[in-house]
Amino acid sequence: MPATSTAVPVLRASDVPAVTSAQMADVDRSAIEDYGVTLLQMMEQAGSHLADVVRLEVGGDLQGTRVVVAAGPGNNGGGGLVAARHLANRGAHVRVVLARPALRLHEAARHHLATLIAMGTDCCVATYDLDDGDLEHLLARADIVVDALLGYRVRDAPRGETERLIGFVVRSGRPVVSLDLPSGLDPDTGAAPGMTIRALATLTLALPKPGLFTGQGPERAGRIYLGDLGLPEALYTALGISVGQPFSGGRIVLLDRTE
Repeated sequence: MPATSTAVPVLRASDVPAVTSAQMADVDRSAIEDYGVTLLQMMEQAGSHLADVVRLEVGGDLQGTRVVVAAGPGNNGGGGLVAARHLANRGAHVRVVLARPALRLHEAARHHLATLIAMGTDCCVATYDLDDGDLEHLLARADIVVDALLGYRVRDAPRGETERLIGFVVRSGRPVVSLDLPSGLDPDTGAAPGMTIRALATLTLALPKPGLFTGQGPERAGRIYLGDLGLPEALYTALGISVGQPFSGGRIVLLDRTE
């Protein structure tokens, strides 16, 4: 187990408010509309922190580490694509597996995919480029898998291409680091109504989601890190959320749930 407690500050989970998916949607909206923090900026923050968490979880050195980044079509996937760039820049061997073709990605995610392609990063689409045997082989060789498939806005059981890719990740048995919450986990209730990732660690963004601490959340999320998106305290105050300064000791903190 990596010495995460000495690598990042530790904060009691009870000292940080958890926000529902509806509240987090308001946070994202206000960041963009009221403070001019763009979606691309937030994705960059999320992805760079995610790469740091992967580095911590593999013991501190990414050189030569085989990483598969499983990326969904939305904002969560965009954060995973940013992480892929940072991981490759730090010496990891990165393979990106998209749940859906590039033209079905959200615009911001396509932006980051274009950068990866320009870098020469190996990117493919699970359903169209890889048959079952190819996908099994790719995941079996991974030292660690990044789960950036589904974010906090998805409430129902995974379906279609995303469900297929989650299933292969689960059956691979490889260690997983999830972005925001394990894909398939309900952000508010911690329910796992369908195929759901079981992560070694989860990097949740801005503020934790209640589902990480209830239902199947605790056993699915693994170690829970909290990543700073650089949003002003005044934003939260205007929404009636009292946050304090959880990142005073560092831009990534480890949440301690042992109370």
